[in-house]
Amino acid sequence: LLSLCHAEEAAVVVSGLRNTDVFVGESATFTCELSHPGVKNVQWWLDGTPLHNNLVTEISEQDGRIHTLTLNDVACHDSGTVTFRAGSLISTAKLLVKGISLLE
Repeated sequence: LLSLCHAEEAAVVVSGLRNTDVFVGESATFTCELSHPGVKNVQWWLDGTPLHNNLVTEISEQDGRIHTLTLNDVACHDSGTVTFRAGSLISTAKLLVKGISLLE
């Protein structure tokens, strides 16, 4: 009975997203680690817009526990709040894209 209860234990966020500052044209990577695999309905968002795996947005998972989002070639308008949701778990962080000043 104890092992069954343990197996039913809800996953928790072990290591959440971290605020990230990058320059225009760089890549920004966000990682969220869950206590155990098998959490359904994993989704990434940027300012409320769902993200999908494509050339500029790389979404991956390792061992079903470590979920990674990489935004490639970011632009100023990509600055905002990144949200990771897995079932009822949520982790958020800020993405700040800094322009490169040409002033001398």
